[in-house]
Amino acid sequence: MMRTALSPEPYVRALRFAASAHGVQKVPGTDHPYVVHVCSVAAEVIAALEIEPHADPDLAIACALLHDVVEDTSVPLADVERAFGPRVAAGVSALTRDTKAPKEARTGADLDRIRLQPHEVWMVKLADRITNLQPPPKDWTPGTCRTYRIEAEAIADALGDASGVLVARLRARIASYRRYEA
Repeated sequence: MMRTALSPEPYVRALRFAASAHGVQKVPGTDHPYVVHVCSVAAEVIAALEIEPHADPDLAIACALLHDVVEDTSVPLADVERAFGPRVAAGVSALTRDTKAPKEARTGADLDRIRLQPHEVWMVKLADRITNLQPPPKDWTPGTCRTYRIEAEAIADALGDASGVLVARLRARIASYRRYEA
C-alpha cells in the first residue's frame, strides 16, 4: 500500500512545544534532555506506522511527542488542546497518569482510560513502555523492577491489539528486563 508523504510541520511544532514544556528536565538517571525520551517514543511509533499504517498517524505522533507534557510539567491540558486540538488533548489526557487513584489501582484505571481512545493512542503507551524498559535507576530494588515488569505485561496484554510490531518489541523488552529482578 503506497502512502503519501506526511508533512513534518505538525511534528516539529509538537516537538518544539514538548521541548519548551520540559525545559531543563533530564531523562531520569542520565544527562540527556527529557526531549530525548519523547523523541524515542515517537521513533518507536513512527517505525511501527511504517509497517502497520493506521488511520491517523498525525494523532499517534503528536501524542507520542506530547504524552508527558501534562503529567511532568506545569502545562495544563487546556494549553495542549488550544495548540493541538481536542483529539490530541484527549489522547494526552488518557496517557497522563491519574495520581488521585489509589496506587494499586492506577495501572488498571490508566489502561481503562487509554482503551477508550483510538488505537493510535494505545500505540503511544506501548512505545513509552518499550522506551522505559531500559536499565532501571540505581536505587530500584529487584522487587521494584519486578513490579515494573508486571505492569509492562499488563500494558502489553491490554493494548497489544493496537500494534503487533510494538507488542512484540515490548514483550521482548519484558523478557530481557527480568534480569534486573535477580
